[in-house]
Amino acid sequence: MVNPLHLRTFLVVIRTGSFAEAARSLGYTGSAVSQQISCLERSVKLTLFERDAHGIRPTPSAGFLAERAQNILAAFASFEDEVKAMSEGNYGQVRLGSFPTASQQLLPSSLATFARTHGDVGIDLDEGEPDTLIPLLLDRELDLAIVYHYDLAPQTWPKALRAEPLLDEELVLLLPPGHRFTDSEISLNDLEKETWVATGERTSGARSLRRACAAAGFQPSVHYRSDDYDVIKRFVATGLGVALVPALGHTAGSVATATVTDLQVRRHVVALHPPSTINPAVKRAITALKTASAEAAQRLPGVHVA
Repeated sequence: MVNPLHLRTFLVVIRTGSFAEAARSLGYTGSAVSQQISCLERSVKLTLFERDAHGIRPTPSAGFLAERAQNILAAFASFEDEVKAMSEGNYGQVRLGSFPTASQQLLPSSLATFARTHGDVGIDLDEGEPDTLIPLLLDRELDLAIVYHYDLAPQTWPKALRAEPLLDEELVLLLPPGHRFTDSEISLNDLEKETWVATGERTSGARSLRRACAAAGFQPSVHYRSDDYDVIKRFVATGLGVALVPALGHTAGSVATATVTDLQVRRHVVALHPPSTINPAVKRAITALKTASAEAAQRLPGVHVA
């Protein structure tokens, strides 16, 4: 295999016309230059210089090699630069997983900022719930995933992953327009007779709702389910029921709200990644996500930096 160092020395010999001049230019001894050229000749299996008592003379093979060595060394230098940038997290790719409300509220800002400051790092995004994203992380099909858990539906992350807290969300009570509790402060048991709209029965959000209501002494009557908070909001807006949604899943608009004073449940959003990540760009992506989380906490009611 050709050693790039030997190629560089070879080009200096071609330029200076002698081993001695090349040695002075490079800060080597004449013997070191001669040895490097001999190693290069053995590598390429060609005689590159004719040697006699008066000096050296390049062979036609040396001319052929010199024409191509510049491009080879330029490509190698570019490769070294890319490897250095990758080791510093400034080059490469981050495979990111996220759930829909985080994608909507956190990623536009964080990815735009990341693209401006780390334009040579590509982002590939895949969406899913935590139980979908975590296996992809463990199988190294993702480098980083944004996931969540609720206070009343505890989640233990695999020991092979590290969690970086991003933000905490209060739960917002959505009411149909004109509901008697609009803009009121109420207790959870005031909602015992209400019809509920909730996420899928096996989701952690739905489990948290059942457990919170059980602590208040009743079982919620859930008639409508969707894992899309926009759909839930529309159901509430048309009077089909009430709903508790995380702050990231609610924007002011067609529904009313009320404050449930005895509800202390929150949803917690974290970034998960392997603790000994082999992708340095992940750390920079996490920094961008934390910045976006801080901005969301300032912009959205009920959102707090973790």
